Amino acid sequence: MDQKRAILCLTDDLSGENHKPLMLETVLFCPVLTWMKEQLKADGVRRFFVLCPPEFADGVRSCLDGEDVSVSGEPEALAAFLKEDGPVAVFPCAAVPVSGGEACAYTADARALRGGTLSAAPGAETLPGYSAVRTFAQLQALQTACRDEILRRHIAAGVTVLDPSAVYVDPRVRIGAGTVLLPGAILRGDTVIGRDCEIGPNTMIRDCAVGDRTVVNASQLNESTVGSDTSVGPFAYVRPNSRIGDHIKVGDFVEVKNSVIGDGTKISHLTYVGDSDVGQRVNFGCGTVTTNYDGFKKHRCSIGDDAFLGCNTNLIAPVAVGSGAYTAAGSTITRDVPADALAIARERETVKEGWAARQRKLHGK
Repeated sequence: MDQKRAILCLTDDLSGENHKPLMLETVLFCPVLTWMKEQLKADGVRRFFVLCPPEFADGVRSCLDGEDVSVSGEPEALAAFLKEDGPVAVFPCAAVPVSGGEACAYTADARALRGGTLSAAPGAETLPGYSAVRTFAQLQALQTACRDEILRRHIAAGVTVLDPSAVYVDPRVRIGAGTVLLPGAILRGDTVIGRDCEIGPNTMIRDCAVGDRTVVNASQLNESTVGSDTSVGPFAYVRPNSRIGDHIKVGDFVEVKNSVIGDGTKISHLTYVGDSDVGQRVNFGCGTVTTNYDGFKKHRCSIGDDAFLGCNTNLIAPVAVGSGAYTAAGSTITRDVPADALAIARERETVKEGWAARQRKLHGK
């Protein structure tokens, strides 16, 4: 479209008991107004005017954050927005950027809109590609059509979706060509997925950036970054503020939280890495735990390049393991380990012959 301005009316589309404008409700995890903004920007709109009750003005500004936007319910403010001649896109009611429903949007010259109502304007032309939403129930009924439209766009861009009925993608998500979405994949928020990845089955990724050729299987990722050529899952949990690099394995039943994981590191299974700075090519043995919380404060662990943590190692933060150092399996490390050292922190084995037989006899077994 040629117009650079848009008017969106949120004054008479309240969604039932909550009295919340329909444009502030969510479709596929995304506020409708945010989705509309992204589509209108792609169509060339650069300035927005939103007719809105004052109690919802902050919510509108949040959805249109970073844009040239005026939010008001006053006729004088609308008149000022229309003072300049030229085409304007008008949405007299709530709408979603999906074809096939009731057409409500139109374009008209600003001169035809001055002093009139937004429901009709002389010389108006229907604006295709948008469907009107009159009720909350209608918005919910459109969820499937919205999901299908979003997936069609990704498929056209080279993304493979094996079962479109079992995949849900937020309209804000970007996905690289060659990526495969398996059933149960849920991509939310400002998520970016690279090229040639495999996501799913049964995976949720929210507000994350994932590099190229990475596999995320049956896992959850939140507010973090994952590099290229990395494998996550199955049954891994990446919590916010984690930075996982390239060529990394985050395996089954691994949890990572607020940590930096260097390239080439292997965290294969049954491990918790929290509040830690991990170097490159580190090996985490099964059952390793960074014990980062003392009941009052969180503390960080530091693990150098090429370190080897034996199975069932406990790192009592704050503690540092130097580059190339080893910890013996079953050790609880409370002091820093120098580079290239071996730390052994476990009781020497004691064997009591016949103890088990005596216990069985004592208990009549």
